[in-house]
Amino acid sequence: MAIHWCGTGLSAIPGLRRLIENGQDVTVWNRTVDKAQAAVGDLTDKIRAFDMDSLTGAIGAGDVIVSMLPGDWHVPLAELAISKGAHFVSSSYIAPEMRALDDAARLAGVALVNEVGLDPGIDHLMAHALMADYLASEAFDAKNHLSFVSYCGGVPKIANPFRYKFSWSPLGVLKALRSPSRSVRNYAQLRVDRPWDAITSYTAPLPTPESFEVYPNRDSIPFMAQYGFHKDWPVREFVRGTLRLNGWADAWSDVFKEVETLSGPSGDARLSEMSDQFWAENAYNEGEPDRVILCVGLQADREGVPVWHKTYVMDAWGDARGTAMARLVSVPVSLAVEAVQNRAIPVGVHAAPSDPALVKRWMAEIDKQAQYLQIVDHLT
Repeated sequence: MAIHWCGTGLSAIPGLRRLIENGQDVTVWNRTVDKAQAAVGDLTDKIRAFDMDSLTGAIGAGDVIVSMLPGDWHVPLAELAISKGAHFVSSSYIAPEMRALDDAARLAGVALVNEVGLDPGIDHLMAHALMADYLASEAFDAKNHLSFVSYCGGVPKIANPFRYKFSWSPLGVLKALRSPSRSVRNYAQLRVDRPWDAITSYTAPLPTPESFEVYPNRDSIPFMAQYGFHKDWPVREFVRGTLRLNGWADAWSDVFKEVETLSGPSGDARLSEMSDQFWAENAYNEGEPDRVILCVGLQADREGVPVWHKTYVMDAWGDARGTAMARLVSVPVSLAVEAVQNRAIPVGVHAAPSDPALVKRWMAEIDKQAQYLQIVDHLT
């Protein structure tokens, strides 16, 4: 069961190194061989130039293809995996085109595992763990009113005037600013065309509580079913969102105004220009620590009184092992590869697992990657 790890970008290395150091049979595929050699050449000489023809010829039945490449590569690589009887793993959201491969993957007897990075990924594990805890508690009642929040953000550990720094190309962040979101607020769907129209404040229950600016992202609604929310339960709030340092909205106000005016090819060209400028002005310096905060909370109220309320809280920052973002994206990917090899994840298209044994095992490994990881019980 060979592993074919495609892509050695900034978020890929710790998980890749973990697999190699654990004695796995890993071939590393990257467009630029020199960059891959700089990243893992001290551990392996099985480094190849990435192209589909070469990769296709190297894949065997039962192998695992890992895509840490840009999103438009995921579906072609998953299709290649199905054709070869191999498995597939990526950290990215499940696109409709990926979901459409479910029947073919089941027929081929292979697993296509996605959403096993940081967000999406670790946040799913936390949500599943909280839901299992709540459902098993004496407080559970289908009539309870529920509030669920999941906020994640990568921010500079040492704040800068822009209130943000970039681990990789800013283009993805800029494009996300043009994306609408859907969540639940006050028992009704909240649709927002632009993130800055729904910025609120959130206090993370860290050892010293800390407030952040937060806003909903993407479409939260499908995750209600994924996390086990019954359609008849009264849900006051359900949001998966992004977390930023206080002052971010003010620092980015001119960016918001310009992004609002951009459209079409000329707009895309301007976004690329802005991305290059932001990368030049606000990229992390060599050795500068980043920081990742992730908070996932579930509260149940009965007659207006909280009867169950817990929050998973994670705080991590860059250290001698590398950036927090790279550790927390790629190490869960490596755990997913091992789970697929052990047939702990069934065939078909899946996101991060809800199986309690896997969740517990993965969270124990993630605990090693973060400087702080706790479940806060707000009622004790």
